[in-house]
Amino acid sequence: MLLYNATLIIEEASAGAWMQWMQEEYLPELMETGLFISKRLLKVVDSPNEGLTYCVQFITETQEACDIYQNDYAPAFIERMNVMFKDKYVSFNTIMEFID
Repeated sequence: MLLYNATLIIEEASAGAWMQWMQEEYLPELMETGLFISKRLLKVVDSPNEGLTYCVQFITETQEACDIYQNDYAPAFIERMNVMFKDKYVSFNTIMEFID
């Protein structure tokens, strides 16, 4: 099992619109791909960064599903994010393997 984590720091003025887009459009679309078995949307409460910090986490059973997401879906996601929130966020992704 793998956890795909995207951490995003977004300016406070754009956070509400980003959250609405994630919950109403992006997350449902992503789950419809069948690549991931669950999702989580979390807010970091003790972030030392300016703006608001969120983590979007998806659980999958295979590396292949992560690869398909990164190759077939992530580029369009990033493009959409840049159209709507250009210069208003920074993000990074990590893939983690469950040990216990």
